[in-house]
Amino acid sequence: MEHLLFSVNATLPIFLVMAVGWCLRRLNLMDSSFVDKLNAINYKLTLPVLLFTDMAGADFFAVWDTKFVLFCFLATLVSFFAILAIAWVFLRGRSALGEFVQGAYRSSAAVLGIALIQNIYGSATIAPLMILGSVPLYNVLAVCVLTFTDPENSGRPDMKRIGKAVRGVLTNPLIIGIALGFAASLLRLDLPKVLDKTLGYFAGIATPLALLALGAGFEGRKALSGWKLTLVASFIKLVGLGAIFVPIALGLGFRGEQLVGLFVMLCAPTTVSCYVMARNLHHEGVLTSSIVVSTTLLSSVTLTAWIWLLRSLGYL
Repeated sequence: MEHLLFSVNATLPIFLVMAVGWCLRRLNLMDSSFVDKLNAINYKLTLPVLLFTDMAGADFFAVWDTKFVLFCFLATLVSFFAILAIAWVFLRGRSALGEFVQGAYRSSAAVLGIALIQNIYGSATIAPLMILGSVPLYNVLAVCVLTFTDPENSGRPDMKRIGKAVRGVLTNPLIIGIALGFAASLLRLDLPKVLDKTLGYFAGIATPLALLALGAGFEGRKALSGWKLTLVASFIKLVGLGAIFVPIALGLGFRGEQLVGLFVMLCAPTTVSCYVMARNLHHEGVLTSSIVVSTTLLSSVTLTAWIWLLRSLGYL
């Protein structure tokens, strides 16, 4: 019961904020134009600032663990290409391929991951390493797969798509935010108090604004038409990846806070920034929003099960 309440308390507020966004749209307090602009603000400003502050506030010299960072990186890379291969066979030629792949591999590592580790251990010293090993790669791979499956550019030659993908990676605000934050941490940059507090304000509103926009943009009827893809992606995200990589992590000796960081990276619900990125890279976003909503709701059960299992076996 303790673990169930913990997981519900971690995930239910996320769903409720999305529900508020949906209600605001139904009450005509938010229209499609406003939601698009809100997604652009989240993508170009608030989410990059959130990632910058997370990285800049970490002491990488004190907590560095090469094996852990490499495992995060390789698990993310293998997960992506495995899901892409499956999707390529079953969804080839369908515009939903990019959204399905992104929704199935990309976790809410930076937001829910930190909160979960802090709730269990009282601190999240390992979380920045998990973010460094996975989140930049999340974004690079997402830019690539969404660019190559962009419905507005389906007729472009491959070289133009490659060029667009490279530009997308180099100019991606989320990647830039992580890179600048990592550099600030390594340089032990001490920001002026005024600037630090200003960035803190933007970081604080990043997740609520992104959740409101996702809820406002959620289209239930369209989402129901893709329920099979939503369920498959949700199973992969919440159960499948963990079932493959958690035993490998245990075999490599990861325990305690490191193990929590890894199973959050693998098994946490799909991050809301997936929806923000999909919309900004010209995708409809319906399947993405469905996966985010579905994984957020179901994760209160699956995360509880993971915590119970790993604690019962003495690994946490």
